[in-house]
Amino acid sequence: MCMVGQSTPRPGVPGRRRAEGLDLPGVTTRRHCSRPGCDRIAVATMTYAYAESTVVVRPLAAASSPHSWDLCERHAERITAPVGWELVRVDRVEIDDEDDLTALAEAVAEQGRSRGLVSSPSVDASEQERALDPRTSRHPVYRTKRVAEERRRRRSHLRVVRGGGDED
Repeated sequence: MCMVGQSTPRPGVPGRRRAEGLDLPGVTTRRHCSRPGCDRIAVATMTYAYAESTVVVRPLAAASSPHSWDLCERHAERITAPVGWELVRVDRVEIDDEDDLTALAEAVAEQGRSRGLVSSPSVDASEQERALDPRTSRHPVYRTKRVAEERRRRRSHLRVVRGGGDED
């Protein structure tokens, strides 16, 4: 029986990673495709840039991120962007720093926007103010409060009147 922290080291078992001296069977350093039902090894990372309506498919990132999806070669080649979005494929990235990669993604999006490839969303300020105003917002929380208040007002015209004490 092997207890945690007392495992015996196994020399050079491929595909296994050690953490704090533990032998963790089944924990591999390879990442798999994020698509359901696909168990192929990931070779690319897909990221959505929601503000720019852009999908970026690039070589596999060094670290896994909860905001990106790892894809195998087959899915990376066949992936498409949602309707109205732009798909950007980056074949080679020779950047060591994650901040530099973010700057690259922003530069790609900005370049697309300046050339008319990605449209900038126009936001009506008065519409945005109405959405934030509790008296006019259609947000369920604000609407529920308004409806409850209006019902209370409608019922408030009925009052309980106690007898004047003429009891025989």
